[in-house]
Amino acid sequence: MIAYAANLATIVAIFAILAATLNFIVGYAGIFSVAHAVFFGLGAYAGAQVALLLIPDPLLACLAGAVVAGGLSLCLALPALRVRGEYFVAASMGLQMMAVTLFSEAKPLTGGIGGLVNIPRPTLFGVEVSVLPLALVALALILLATALLQRGAFGRTLQALRDAESAAEALGKNVAAAKTLAMAFACAGAGIGGALFALHLSFVNVESFTMDQSVLVMAMVIIGGTGTLWGPLVGAIILLSLPSGLAFIPFIPPTEVGAVQQIVYGLAMTLLMIFRPAGLVGDLSKGRATA
Repeated sequence: MIAYAANLATIVAIFAILAATLNFIVGYAGIFSVAHAVFFGLGAYAGAQVALLLIPDPLLACLAGAVVAGGLSLCLALPALRVRGEYFVAASMGLQMMAVTLFSEAKPLTGGIGGLVNIPRPTLFGVEVSVLPLALVALALILLATALLQRGAFGRTLQALRDAESAAEALGKNVAAAKTLAMAFACAGAGIGGALFALHLSFVNVESFTMDQSVLVMAMVIIGGTGTLWGPLVGAIILLSLPSGLAFIPFIPPTEVGAVQQIVYGLAMTLLMIFRPAGLVGDLSKGRATA
């Protein structure tokens, strides 16, 4: 039971990293992307290759994941500089679809459909370590960086872009630099989450980085509260704990848990959009602000 709880906590922490970094570009910069799983995958494959070919050092794996995912964030930043709104959503969707195909076909780097297996357990100074404390530290640092950036001049620039990009350009804001830096930060964070994911499971394949995964992370952001610091964490806890709860309901067959889960996700999203459009934490934050 303890091992099961630790595994669930690790997965929640990793996906909270994904949700928090996606929230940075969606909630703070107003850049709506449905390709976050791409950078999650890049980080996972980079971290896995470091562990397989060099040493299973989690810090080195996370650094590789951040550099690869953050560096290739230009794949998403370039269309963000040219198109807005629904056009960018379509562009990010195209990137997601293309990446899944590349992950499946680039066998020397990704293992193809079969993925990368037997990834060594992470070790620090020769001692095997759990991924859970590493994921919690990474999550805390990303949340701290988000809070600091959001409160500073860069955060005010992102808010201006989110609320009125044309007006921000007219006021002399460097829109291109702001979008590129926001993308780099968010995608590098997703890469760190991916590296930790690979080290935790000791196995990765393309099934973990599909459009469904991007939609799941977006659901975490929306349910928790877009543009809030703690919302993504709340959303990750709710959406990842839900399947565990459904598995213990006796009248739901184990083979149907996945289908029921999707129905519950959709119902939760619909009800939230109707009754709490700001998300769970978003509404609470608003209530405190106006109290």
